[in-house]
Amino acid sequence: DSTHERAGSNLRYFEKLLEKEREEKEKENSVNKTMTTTEPVVQSGAYERPLDYLPERDIYEALCRGEGVKMTPRRQKRLFCRYHDGNRNPHLLIAPFKEEDEWDSPHIVRYYDVMSDEEIEKIKQLAKPRLARATVRDPKTGVLTVASYRVSKSSWLEEDDDPVVAKVNQRMQQITGLTVKTAELLQVANYGMGGQYEPHFDFSRKDEPDAFKRLGTGNRVATFLNYMSDVEAGGATVFPDFGAAIWPKKGTAVFWYNLFRSGEGDYRTRHAACPVLVGCKWVSNKWFHERGNEFLRPCGRTEVD
Repeated sequence: DSTHERAGSNLRYFEKLLEKEREEKEKENSVNKTMTTTEPVVQSGAYERPLDYLPERDIYEALCRGEGVKMTPRRQKRLFCRYHDGNRNPHLLIAPFKEEDEWDSPHIVRYYDVMSDEEIEKIKQLAKPRLARATVRDPKTGVLTVASYRVSKSSWLEEDDDPVVAKVNQRMQQITGLTVKTAELLQVANYGMGGQYEPHFDFSRKDEPDAFKRLGTGNRVATFLNYMSDVEAGGATVFPDFGAAIWPKKGTAVFWYNLFRSGEGDYRTRHAACPVLVGCKWVSNKWFHERGNEFLRPCGRTEVD
């Protein structure tokens, strides 16, 4: 659809990457021409990739296979485990959550025992009758719509649906220190065999000013992703930009900020849900927005803070 704004912005994003790659190739060729060689010429002219080739697809697919993860010993030294009490939150002082660093920059953390098996089953029970093909928010209209690059089913749960939903929402607020009053409803998603979500941003970019206009709560400042099942094979959450892969563990949750403190988008957080190869994947998402969090996560001293 040539009028779909997000698809258009993705196309421009890939075109820039392709142009950069062409420039590097031309520079390499110009250097080679200045060098003498006795090797036979195998082919005249460089191979041109088709226009629909995604520059990050090879990285994305490799990460999904568990290859190309850029976890070095040097980086591992910067990753730690700790008990998290939500900045001395009274509810967490006696029973803090186990927190594990998954990546250093951008900072991605995993929390353990966020949801009990009973809570997970209740959430799934509430969501199943409402499951429908998963949607994305049209950046032009702000309305939810289906997209070919997202293959899953999802539903949205309100706190009034069951006390468990309210309890889980409150727990996420305590862990993150962000308010759920302006957050989106709890989205429950089910990925069957082959279910996936290709690389995307959770936040609205500058060329998508109306993506969340209808909500009136600003951009998505952070993502809280609950894993509600183990997956036999596949189903990782991968970040092609910096080569990270996070594998589902039932009852755990991962959290990261989509925006810098300045409100600028962190383009490194572009991520994907890898195809499920064996089994079934259940997750729930909570997207926190800017409004109401201005003083809970204030601006820094510089534009990149």
